[in-house]
Amino acid sequence: MYQEKNIAIDHGNRNMKTENLIFTSGLTVSEKQPPFGDYMSYQGKYYALTGQRIPYQRDKTQDERFFYLTLFSIVKELERENLSDRLIQVNLPVGLPPKHYGGLYRKFEKYLSRDEIQNVTYRGKRYSFCINDVVAFPQDYAAAMTIYGKLKEYVKVFVIDLGGFTLDYLMLRNGQPDLGVCDSLDNGVIKLYNSISSRINAEYDVLLEETDMDQMILGKDTDYEPGIVRIVQEMAETFTEDFLGSLRERNMDLKSGCVVFVGGGASLLERYIRSSGKVGKSIFIPELQANAKGYGILYRLQKGR
Repeated sequence: MYQEKNIAIDHGNRNMKTENLIFTSGLTVSEKQPPFGDYMSYQGKYYALTGQRIPYQRDKTQDERFFYLTLFSIVKELERENLSDRLIQVNLPVGLPPKHYGGLYRKFEKYLSRDEIQNVTYRGKRYSFCINDVVAFPQDYAAAMTIYGKLKEYVKVFVIDLGGFTLDYLMLRNGQPDLGVCDSLDNGVIKLYNSISSRINAEYDVLLEETDMDQMILGKDTDYEPGIVRIVQEMAETFTEDFLGSLRERNMDLKSGCVVFVGGGASLLERYIRSSGKVGKSIFIPELQANAKGYGILYRLQKGR
C-alpha cells in the first residue's frame, strides 16, 4: 500500500525551491561515492549538490540535470518527514514563467513524468517513489495566490518577479492571469552583480562576492571602504530605475491598481523600488518559496482537495 504526497517544486535558474527548502540549482555526477557533501545515489551513479549553478536554460528539458535536481527536491522533502523504506506516490505541482508557459508546459510535464519506480539512496536511507501526477502552472500567478485575499479587491494587478537571471511580469485581471500581458526579460539581478563586480575590480582591484554586494545594497555594515559601498548602492539604484523604466516603456502603469513584487531580487532592491517614485500601491512577497507554495495551492484547488 502506497502513501500519496504532494511536493510542489519551483525549478529556479538560481535556486531549487520546495515549500520548505531552498538549495542551489547545481550538481555534479560521478561514478565514485563523494567523500563528503550533500549527495544521492541513483541508478549506479552519485549526484552531488554544488554551489555552482547550472547556466541559464529557458527550456529546462534539454538534458536530465533538472530531473536529477527534482529527485533531490523529492528526497529532501521525504527525509523531512522520515518517509524512507516505503513506497510513496508523489504528485508534482510545478511551474514555468508566464511567457514560456503556453509553449512549454506540456513538454515540462512530460519531462518530469516517469512511469517506473524511482529508487534513491540519500544520507544512508533508501527512498522509493513513483511520480504519479505532474501539473504545471504559471509562475507569478502562483505566487500571487499566496496573498489572494489582499488582491481580490483590485481589478488590475501586475506581478513582477525579479529573479537571478530573468525579470518576469504578468498582469492579473479580476484575479485571472492575462497571458497576453506577460514577458520574460533577460534582466535579473545577476546582470547587476556582474556589472558591479567588473567596475569594482577595475577601479579598486577588489573582487566582490555576491553576498558582499547584498550587504552593501541592503545598507548593512561591511568592511569595505565607503567609496566601494557608494558605487555599489548607486549602481543598484540605477539598475532599479532602468528596469522600472523598461516596464513603463511596455505600457505598464505601475501607479495604478496594485503591483506585487516577487523574488529574491525584488526583496534585495525593495528600498530602491519604494523610493523610485515610479510605483503606486505595492506589496512585496519576501518568501523565496512563494511560487512553490502557490503551486501547491493551485494544485489542491484543481483537484478539489
